[in-house]
Amino acid sequence: MQFPESWLREFCNPPLSSAELAETLTMGGFEVEERRPVAPPFSKVVVGEIKEAAQHPNADRLRVCQVDAGQGALLNIVCGAPNARAGIKVPLALVGAELPPGEDGKPFSIKLGKLRGVESQGMLCSARELKLSDDHGGLLELAADAPIGADIREVLKLDDALLTLKLTPNLAHGLSVYGIARELAALTGAPLKTPAITPVATTASAKLPVKVEAPELCGRFSGRVVSGVDTKVATPAWMIDRLARCGQRSVSPLVDISNYVMFEYGQPSHIFDFDKIHGGLVVRWGKPGEQLKLLNGNTVTVDEKVGVIADDREVESLAGIMGGDATAVSDDTRNIYIEAAFWWPESVQGRSRRFNFSTDAGHRFERGVDPSRTVAIIERITQLVVEICGGEAGPIDDQTLRLPEAKPVTLRVERAARVIGMPLTQAQCADALRRLALPVEEGNGTLVITPPPHRFDLVIEEDLIEEVARLVGYNNLPTTPPLAPITARIRPEARRSRSSVRQALASLGYQETINFSFVEEHWEHELAGNANPIKLLNPIASQMSVMRSSLMGSLLQVLKFNVDRRAARARVFEIGRVFLRDDKVKTTDSTVQGIHQPMRVAGLAWGDGEEARWEGKGRRTDFFDVKGDLEALLAPCVATFAPVEHPALHPGRAARVLVDGHEIGVVGELHPRWRQKWDFAHAPVLFELDLDAVVARPVPVAQPVAKHQAVERDIAVVVAESVTHDALMSAIREVADGSLLRELSLFDIYRPVVARDGSVAAAGGLAPGEKSMAVRLSFNSDAATLTDEQVEAAVHAIVAQLGARLGARLRV
Repeated sequence: MQFPESWLREFCNPPLSSAELAETLTMGGFEVEERRPVAPPFSKVVVGEIKEAAQHPNADRLRVCQVDAGQGALLNIVCGAPNARAGIKVPLALVGAELPPGEDGKPFSIKLGKLRGVESQGMLCSARELKLSDDHGGLLELAADAPIGADIREVLKLDDALLTLKLTPNLAHGLSVYGIARELAALTGAPLKTPAITPVATTASAKLPVKVEAPELCGRFSGRVVSGVDTKVATPAWMIDRLARCGQRSVSPLVDISNYVMFEYGQPSHIFDFDKIHGGLVVRWGKPGEQLKLLNGNTVTVDEKVGVIADDREVESLAGIMGGDATAVSDDTRNIYIEAAFWWPESVQGRSRRFNFSTDAGHRFERGVDPSRTVAIIERITQLVVEICGGEAGPIDDQTLRLPEAKPVTLRVERAARVIGMPLTQAQCADALRRLALPVEEGNGTLVITPPPHRFDLVIEEDLIEEVARLVGYNNLPTTPPLAPITARIRPEARRSRSSVRQALASLGYQETINFSFVEEHWEHELAGNANPIKLLNPIASQMSVMRSSLMGSLLQVLKFNVDRRAARARVFEIGRVFLRDDKVKTTDSTVQGIHQPMRVAGLAWGDGEEARWEGKGRRTDFFDVKGDLEALLAPCVATFAPVEHPALHPGRAARVLVDGHEIGVVGELHPRWRQKWDFAHAPVLFELDLDAVVARPVPVAQPVAKHQAVERDIAVVVAESVTHDALMSAIREVADGSLLRELSLFDIYRPVVARDGSVAAAGGLAPGEKSMAVRLSFNSDAATLTDEQVEAAVHAIVAQLGARLGARLRV
């Protein structure tokens, strides 16, 4: 909200400088976002009167003016403005004046000069040249009573300050100059001047029948007919100036009067062309399919959730938001109907946004407007209408149906002191509330306040505590250090930080991404197999309607974005929260009932595993590259991998990740179906792990260096093609003595050669469907050097176990 400081001081003028006044309002909860002068600095610009204006002898578009600047002799000034004529008073920049900077940023100095051979002793100015507005259509015409030769800054009060306030939604009572003055008087103790609104004498009998059918929409409706107005008169300069300094342009006298009173007292109103109303008015909810052309030129379609004012034929206005074009006042208007009403905030809230626009009236009504002043506002508007446009006022029709019930609110002084954090007495609290003109009933340690009609924000005890705090003064609150001891949170040695996980992935060549937790619903069905995702009641966009239960969709979206921009390689990861349904979760300070919110880490690799080099092409990233990255990330924990079926991953190229036998996530190629849908040239490899499992790490335990020589044995066993590496290793570990077998590793797989005709060439006794797997076994003992007999016994036991479990035989 913007307004001039001088208007505020007409209602309340405390002995404070402009800067001190702005600081007082800010510390009182009414933040002054900006304070700036009405006009930038300039000098030697005075009021001049054009006495003569003759055609320039050498230029068709220039005039030679004789101007009286109060210096005795007339000044000869050449001017090209179309409205330069004798008899008007305009701003005159004398020789030596400095005007506000132009586009080059440098002040513009006025010098004695010649234009087309005629000497010019100054310059006549437009509003744009003085930086008062963007209007440069002609000279700025001043009032006829402006004293000749007077400084233009004093005449137009250009040293006045414009205050821009940033008000929170609960401060609807501050959406007017009078409302701010009322708060300023409470904050400073300066007297509040409340001008008396004298009722206008009723000299006509015309009335308009009005029926309010929806008291839950409109609680009070007041109106009056004014006949015989002259709408062709000009709005007074003082009103145009004040509206301009409030950021409102002048439209017409009637519209200007309505806007002026709204800025003055905070009550929006509307003026209808009385002769364009068919029959009477009905205040009701809209009907589906009804249309209305608004004053801004838009045509909207209403329904039963939008309040309207209609006549006997059609809808004429959106209740509390904007009037209709059909009954708008114009230069031909002779009779008007002035309306001021109380619209329930709930009936106006959100309606403007439905039609993609907002109005000053709707902004005020949806926060709450004082319902007790509708008649006074109509009297004030009528007063200005008769004064400026003339006319005869009819009687006021005032219908009160249902007004907000003022419910008493109790303030406990002891609790107020505890919440505010400073000792307070009952007298201090009562004085603060009475300064706000609130009715106070004192009890034993309590104050009971019945909110006045303009205070919609006083509902609970905390509202009154806030009022006491800002009236006592935030600057007066004591600075009290916390009494609780501050101790650093020491991370257990068995856990590493999330930052270290990020660093580990970055060192592996991955880049971190941060994505929304809101995702597209079909991602959940396709990539997570989640048929019942958690839906948002009010999504920020239609394609972000559910909470994610997997990070994979977000990473695929990042990859798609980069691939569409011709990225040849991508390795990205994200650490984020997912949202799963879980009836076991109860509501706490950090949880929501029925929703499990674990942290996960996910990554994606796509493109070449290495950059292309001169000796050959780069190798494409595959499953085993990412598998190796996971083993490095989880180290020193040893990860194992087992086949898995996952809706997002390739059925034969995906595995679940296990640590100490517990499943912590999955890794695999993207399913071909989704690769085609996302239009990837080849499949990316993804992984997703529980973050808690990733940050866990075993505490290192010192082990003595072996004192004896290790003994190695290589065995090659023939097994069926279906036997996996994991099955072979598990069978060896089960039978081997853990105190002797220290390491084992697969170092060779051999399969027979298949000829073109499908026959299998004889190779080491391998039959079709068989393969040879060679394993290196490393034995050692802490007690003594192992003998051949001990090692051979261990090897025979292993071979026997493999034969029994896997049907294996030694390869000869």
